[in-house]
Amino acid sequence: MGVREGLLALLDAEPSHGYGLKAQFEQITGGVWPLNVGQVYSTLDRLERDGLVAATVDADEQRSWRLTDEGRDALGAWWWAVPGDEPPPRDELVLKVLLAMASTREHALEVIANQRDALMALLAQRRRQARARRAASSLPGAAELVVEALVLRAEADLRWLDHCEQRLVDAAKRGRS
Repeated sequence: MGVREGLLALLDAEPSHGYGLKAQFEQITGGVWPLNVGQVYSTLDRLERDGLVAATVDADEQRSWRLTDEGRDALGAWWWAVPGDEPPPRDELVLKVLLAMASTREHALEVIANQRDALMALLAQRRRQARARRAASSLPGAAELVVEALVLRAEADLRWLDHCEQRLVDAAKRGRS
């Protein structure tokens, strides 16, 4: 989720000050994605420039932000937008493996093995974190759900590395036949 959309979603519930939005965002995301308060205010300034939020100055001379009708429309469009059939986002692992595969087969297999080892260690760590969070609470909180998302993403990355390795093996077999 982008900071822009996150702030719009928070302002949909009620107007708020910038620091309050920062605190709410971090609470809702389980503290996994901390925000710099300067980033919050610069995003709010851009949203105001684009007509998606409006600021008012309260009795304490602090700016309070509220969602405009245009902001509500933009937020609605974001809620219901379905990701297109586009290339995956630029990802360091994908780029690293693609570049390695453009090199020699041996180098590519070495890079894949190294990445697999690192991902296996990371996956074990994340699974321990997920178990600890589940043991600490009966209801899934934001931080627990984020850790579970990271576990699933690491598992998917490992499956993709296996797929790339198999492609290299199959290509080598075809080259020998």
